[in-house]
Amino acid sequence: MAGGVLDGLDTMKDDLASFYKDLHAHPETAFDEHRTAGKVADRLRKAELEVTTEVGRTGVVGMLRNGDGPTVLLRADMDALPVTEQTGLPYASTVEGKMHACGHDVHVTCLLGALELLAGARQGWSGTVMAVFQPAEEAGGGAQAMVDDGLYDRFGKPDVVLGQHVAPFPAGKVACHTGPAFAAQDMLKVTLHGRGGHGSMPATTIDPVVMAAATVMRLQTVVSRELGGDEKAVVTVGSLRAGTEANVIPDNAELLLSIRTFTEPVRDKVLAAIDRIVKGEAVTAGADRTPDVAELDRFPLLVNDADATARTAAAFRSRFGDGDVIDAGQMTGSEDVGVFATAADVPICYWLLGGVDPETFAAAAKAGTVERDIPSNHSPKFAPVVEPTLSMGVTALVTAATTWLGGAG
Repeated sequence: MAGGVLDGLDTMKDDLASFYKDLHAHPETAFDEHRTAGKVADRLRKAELEVTTEVGRTGVVGMLRNGDGPTVLLRADMDALPVTEQTGLPYASTVEGKMHACGHDVHVTCLLGALELLAGARQGWSGTVMAVFQPAEEAGGGAQAMVDDGLYDRFGKPDVVLGQHVAPFPAGKVACHTGPAFAAQDMLKVTLHGRGGHGSMPATTIDPVVMAAATVMRLQTVVSRELGGDEKAVVTVGSLRAGTEANVIPDNAELLLSIRTFTEPVRDKVLAAIDRIVKGEAVTAGADRTPDVAELDRFPLLVNDADATARTAAAFRSRFGDGDVIDAGQMTGSEDVGVFATAADVPICYWLLGGVDPETFAAAAKAGTVERDIPSNHSPKFAPVVEPTLSMGVTALVTAATTWLGGAG
């Protein structure tokens, strides 16, 4: 069914590339996606969708209705990251300290292209497409904000949730994994309390910098020494902040942690170990106060529905061929797109989209230097190749959507 819908793809490639480069050059972080949302809304209106803005603060919803049939939710996230770009691209970020380092500009562009094709070929399908352009995925609250703002009360519930995320493997390939596909994430802020003083007299202080350093090192043993070989988790200290001067020992140090897990028992075990280590290092240092541990946010585990994933992956194999549809396994990255499926109590299939020049990836794989030479998401050098990434992303979305939508009529 997707074939006829895709007939106009070649003629829109240059336009999509220009739009993508504009988004990339003008990144906006969580809940500040005003320019991006405006650009999205303008294109949706030109494609004659019903458009609603400011859903969940800065989210956009486009409704494409085409008679009776299922409702398919297609989702793209819009926010960038507080990262300084180092790609050297001619369309690199023009906003200091902000960058589309996770490919959300790819997601937005691909979904717009898919919607424009679907809107222009209504004879090839029936039903309703609910296009959700979500804010604040990186902050973890964007999907829930849209649900809390009455997404389903206002626009109806879908029958399935579909979406994709660009990733550092060859463009021209997609990856689907059934079951737990993206990790749950807990983000914590740990405040270690010491006693400040002069840098020349450390004996009069309780140094929170040393306490923090010892805590960071001890936290590295949680996964390597407390989990079994069949248990999977990642513990990352992404930030350590303490002090302002070389000759002043501060009162406090702050750690920001990211914890990724795939089961509740492992999550409980990891969080308990972190709490024990943080408090234990404070006792060892002679701290007068127990550290404060605060939860900043949490991403739920994303579980791809078995039947929905099998159905969607089969459509991909039919469209792209078996060799270009792979299983990348469980991803330790996290995603809040599952909130949309859980809130509606419907299945979800969320897949990965290759974004690396195939020849570049092949050369790195041959040399055994993929981890060194292929920048991953959130790297300041992350730069998906424009083509065939955009065309593949549009095709994947149209293929998946029309697999779930009704036939002509």
